[in-house]
Amino acid sequence: MPGLDVLLVPVGGGGLCSGTLISASALSPSTAVYGAEPSTADDAARSVAAGRIIPQTGTKTIADGLRTSLGPLTFEIIRKRIAGILTAGEDEIISATRLVWERMKIIIEPSSAVPLAALLCGRFSVEGKKAGIIVSGGNADLDRPPWTGPRAADGGPCRMQ
Repeated sequence: MPGLDVLLVPVGGGGLCSGTLISASALSPSTAVYGAEPSTADDAARSVAAGRIIPQTGTKTIADGLRTSLGPLTFEIIRKRIAGILTAGEDEIISATRLVWERMKIIIEPSSAVPLAALLCGRFSVEGKKAGIIVSGGNADLDRPPWTGPRAADGGPCRMQ
């Protein structure tokens, strides 16, 4: 999508995020790319802040695709190019997943809903900007939607680092 001011992307092991950063820097250098991850699995935010990889440990989140740690190659790309990393709580992730299912009629997994959740929680604004969200992944159990089962304790509020 040409002319984006902001692009939000899920962050787990960093492959999608680092690939997005490389592509955006080549195709749209003025686009600010932000990562998004669950607040209970915020190793990317902590790693970028610390300047070194801080591995993920014992994480509980509905966004199971984002439970992985960054690798050394993806971390270096993210560390050098990311505009920031947003986080979202479990309730926000579940609500964003449901919103996409109900309003857009697209079945996405909770990991894919994390960037939308981070945006909707209100601590990051794209008002007046052309913004995009990468929607990826369809690992969803249609017999047990995320809003019907047990979930991890909320790791706290949404935030940006």
